[in-house]
Amino acid sequence: MSGNIEPILMPKWGLAMEEGMLVEWQVEEGDTIEKGQEIADIETTKITNAFESPMSGQLRRFVTMDGETVPVGFLLAVCAEDDVDDAEIDGYVRDFKDNFVLDEAAAGAAEPETVEILPGQSIRYMTMGSGGAEPILFVHGFGGGFDNWMLNQEALSENLQTYAVDLPGHGGSTKQVGDGDLASMTDMLHSFMTVMKIERAHLVGHSMGGGIALDLAYRYPSQVASLSLIAPVGFGSDINMEYIDGFITQTRARKLRAVIELLVDDPTGISPDMIEEIIKYKRLDGVGPALERLRDSIMPNGQQARLLNDRLDDLVVPAQVFWGQNDKIIPASHAEGLPERIRVNLYDNTGHMPHMERANEVNALISAIANG
Repeated sequence: MSGNIEPILMPKWGLAMEEGMLVEWQVEEGDTIEKGQEIADIETTKITNAFESPMSGQLRRFVTMDGETVPVGFLLAVCAEDDVDDAEIDGYVRDFKDNFVLDEAAAGAAEPETVEILPGQSIRYMTMGSGGAEPILFVHGFGGGFDNWMLNQEALSENLQTYAVDLPGHGGSTKQVGDGDLASMTDMLHSFMTVMKIERAHLVGHSMGGGIALDLAYRYPSQVASLSLIAPVGFGSDINMEYIDGFITQTRARKLRAVIELLVDDPTGISPDMIEEIIKYKRLDGVGPALERLRDSIMPNGQQARLLNDRLDDLVVPAQVFWGQNDKIIPASHAEGLPERIRVNLYDNTGHMPHMERANEVNALISAIANG
């Protein structure tokens, strides 16, 4: 009868996630839950996020309790119908615990790779998945990195090859950013695609990365299959320079945390480890000058230098835009007045990071446009 019992397991969010803490259940034993319903809050070393149920059914038993930390793939709870008695559930849980073996391949950190795009200049990237003629290429924003897509890349890699890059000036990539403008960054991303033999891709760009993605689609239209732009630059002149300048200058955890919290609607999701990783990144040789050049070229005098939204009229590929209504970095009002053929997705109680704050909803729409 154990075939009538369905497990709910600790998810894997991000390439390096090995374990997670179940902060708090949002449902009760005995509740009927729906697939996609938020049922618990889970904390990793990167972020705290709502966990959405992978199934529908009756939640019969909590196995992992509030405050407990367990490995990826461990049993959190079980769902079963009323005709499954408690003894069967006891046996199922006991057998699971007795036979649980940590999947080192699933729990361990995947390794990024590096490719030279120009003499002496390299791009670090992470690739996952396989299949599909046209891969997904994720392009992060100012101060980010490929791991900004920790809640998206793996989920979207089931049927498609995916690539997430560290842009120049970021992460493990070259700290040379050319003139530091969007065109220079676009040229380097295009060089990456050329070297990697990516002839055409579905571009997913966040903030600065959204502007780069749109610029690439405009300049190299035959190489872009679709555009998913998340709170992109280039749709208006406003930008919060308190965040930009604070990200560059703040070196102490407490003050930097106040800056990073501007990214999200709910700052409790920002973990101390995330802040420490940003501090370590900023200590790398060349990072400070690279970020300053990007700021001074893309956001001179406290405003965005390039307006790109008029290019949407010329797009011949499917395109969609995502924005949090409570975005404190680039206002959601920049999504107003776009061409009707551009789908605009606005989210309440969401800040500048819809791909993390509303990951499942955003993933579903990216999957739809990429598999369309």
